[in-house]
Amino acid sequence: RSLVASPQALEDQYSPSRWSRRLDRDTIIGVHFEVTAAGTERARASAQTLLHVPYGNGDGEKLDIYFPTNPSETFPVLVYIHGGYWQCLSKDDSGFAAPPLVSQGVAVVAVGYDIAPKGGCCPAEAAAACVAQRPSALTFVLCLGHMDAMVLQVRRSLVFLMAQYPRIRGIYLCGHSAGAQLAAMALSTDWTEFQVVPDIKGAVLVSGVYDLEPILHTYVNDALNMSREVAQRNSPMRHVTSPVLAACEVLVVVAQHDSPEFRRQSQEYSQALRAAGWSVSLLDLAGVDHFNVIEKLSEDSYLLTQVGTSAVPRQ
Repeated sequence: RSLVASPQALEDQYSPSRWSRRLDRDTIIGVHFEVTAAGTERARASAQTLLHVPYGNGDGEKLDIYFPTNPSETFPVLVYIHGGYWQCLSKDDSGFAAPPLVSQGVAVVAVGYDIAPKGGCCPAEAAAACVAQRPSALTFVLCLGHMDAMVLQVRRSLVFLMAQYPRIRGIYLCGHSAGAQLAAMALSTDWTEFQVVPDIKGAVLVSGVYDLEPILHTYVNDALNMSREVAQRNSPMRHVTSPVLAACEVLVVVAQHDSPEFRRQSQEYSQALRAAGWSVSLLDLAGVDHFNVIEKLSEDSYLLTQVGTSAVPRQ
């Protein structure tokens, strides 16, 4: 639980742009958008791709797939879930990490999901219907951008991949910031209701938020419009179970220049996973902030790129 007392201090702690040493807070987010978009454009130009693959009926329910340069008969897949505080960025900015991986025989899938709309989220009654009905397509339309819907969309994207691509040999999740929360919620899924258990072999969770309660009274919740119940239901920290995915290894990554709250959340979530019996490591990366900790995945020489590529077996 957050120990930050004042509302302004809490706002500061959950404003990642305030903590970078490279750029001022008004510049760094725009630069992050530019870097990830340019990296994705380069990846699309250099890799064999299948873009805008629908995994559901909603406009936002699409995947971008970057295929391995020299695919073997079966191949592992890294599924990337973007950040943006659940209200900006998209799969169209999320292919920047593909080049080092596709060259090593790994497919990369960027998942699209319906981010929270500007000006507030769906009505509470529509959200309740979402949860109660395991949404039909009609209910889903009402709930676009609701936290329950985003979590469900990511889960359904993994089920789709398993069904659609039988050549997949192991799924490795990678989520950044809000995407790390969504990836972590995938780890806590009861897959029995989906009739498919995705073969998740590993997860790299980068600069994530694993307890959503502290952000309820910050600017982050203006668009999300989460109640306390919704925040608790979608906080990975509150849903750590013993691992059903026995072979799954989790790497929790935090940046040196993440805020103390982000660093605390990463440490406490990794400890909770370990206590529940998960195979988990905490990687504290020096010299990076909340933004370039993930941007640098486009570089072969970056430590996290090397750790990621060595962790994914190609044979």
